[in-house]
Amino acid sequence: MGKQVAVTGKTGFIGSHLPEDFRAVDLRKPENDWNFFGCETLIHLVGASHRVFTESEYKFINVDLTKNVARNAIASGVKRIVYISSMNVTWAEAGILPNDIATKTKKEAEDSLLELCNANNVNLFIIRAPLVYGKGAPGNFASLMRIASKNLPLPLGSINNKRSFVSVDNLIDLIILCVECQESSASIFYVSDDQDVSTTEFLSELISSAGNTPRLIPFPVSLLLFFARLVGKKSEVERLSKSLTVDIEHTKKTLNWVPPITLDEGIRRCFK
Repeated sequence: MGKQVAVTGKTGFIGSHLPEDFRAVDLRKPENDWNFFGCETLIHLVGASHRVFTESEYKFINVDLTKNVARNAIASGVKRIVYISSMNVTWAEAGILPNDIATKTKKEAEDSLLELCNANNVNLFIIRAPLVYGKGAPGNFASLMRIASKNLPLPLGSINNKRSFVSVDNLIDLIILCVECQESSASIFYVSDDQDVSTTEFLSELISSAGNTPRLIPFPVSLLLFFARLVGKKSEVERLSKSLTVDIEHTKKTLNWVPPITLDEGIRRCFK
């Protein structure tokens, strides 16, 4: 692949799927030990997600650390940065999701990188991803996997929303394409499996791929939200029932990219 590629967060879920010869940069080490020399590209994966952080921690990890890493990489000769952000930024801008501190700091990191890269003639690829799934994925997908493995009868059979997801294999394919892209760029790209499904359909596919027969009971979402409010689970049910979709036409046309695997295949790989 030519010159070397540096990766922060290489031992994490997404990073562990990247090629082994990509250089891991451990940000837990002193700054002087961050080695970007000889690397043409930086893939920055480190971010605050999947658990609760304080506001200052979100600010430090998502913004301050990101800017510091980028400055060090650029000073060492890096000419391309691939930054993995979140579709929550887009959905918050559209008023679909609340603009919480995690989302605000992701957007601030994007803006800082755009300013740094434009000032230093560095190509920047910002990839905003929805929920990333795959075997061993943390966060919300891990919760869905637990539901699928237990296969309890749950009142989730009537959620007729539309959701976009992205298999970790499709995300990795797009990241590699950005690493290899020779065109100048400072742009934001959206990614997904390009196949929107309802939460009920997604759960059913997970349960079936786990070798079980889905037992999702049809139940009105309005009543589900009512009872969830009574037990303090309103936000969780709203998250499950809300439509959150991604339009990746710009990514497909600009980068001449299509997701190499289908959503069905992505789910099957979770159980191999």
